[in-house]
Amino acid sequence: MDDRTLSTPEADGIIEGRNAVIEALRAGTAIDKIYLQKGETDKTLGHIASRARAAGTVVVEADRRKLDAMSRTHAHQGVIALASVREYSSIEKILQAAAEREEPPLLVICDELSDPHNLGAVIRTAECAGAHGVIIPKRRSAGLTAVVAKTSAGAVSHVPVARVPNLPALLKSLKQQGIWIFGTAADGATSLYDADLKGPAAIVIGNEGAGMGRLVKESCDFLVSIPLKGKVSSLNASAAAAVLLYEAVRQRSLPL
Repeated sequence: MDDRTLSTPEADGIIEGRNAVIEALRAGTAIDKIYLQKGETDKTLGHIASRARAAGTVVVEADRRKLDAMSRTHAHQGVIALASVREYSSIEKILQAAAEREEPPLLVICDELSDPHNLGAVIRTAECAGAHGVIIPKRRSAGLTAVVAKTSAGAVSHVPVARVPNLPALLKSLKQQGIWIFGTAADGATSLYDADLKGPAAIVIGNEGAGMGRLVKESCDFLVSIPLKGKVSSLNASAAAAVLLYEAVRQRSLPL
């Protein structure tokens, strides 16, 4: 099969094959992430990696089994790209939007959420709660793919999402700008209902399995625990985000 026939992204945003990915990069298609087969030293794949990195696209090495599992055509030729449904915003634009609305910033920071359904659900809740933006890391995170867009029920079109290379450095910068950092943690010393979310706040949601990374956790001003009355020890990441965001909504709606 001529891999030029693979140049049209599937409904789920997957672009497969060397020529298809090269053409997408050449055309300026917004690419969220490119997966290259680990161990391949082919010049064409090297050219794709160089061009993608120059454009700021995340390039990830993956073994053949992962690529085979992702493939829809079974002819990926060692490279699969995930198209982005929209461009990423910047931290500056997100904070500017809060200032224009004359509201204290309310941000959601996702620490390596790898499940696109979880990220989509968080973005949807963030939009409904009036959060000013969502922030994700460049590595080890789901991105703005078609699956995320679908799960968000269109919220990705309304909530700016920024992607940063280093979350601890970002948290330090936000704190210097007067934003309080609230991390979600089962062992948090601050109960959800004792956390003051009325002012400038960033809510950090940890990874589905391990929670927040050590450096991210250490960068938080407060570690907030959600009361759990049942036998299960934790909430799903997107559910935890919803609980904290709507406590912020409740607090911010109270009369001054």
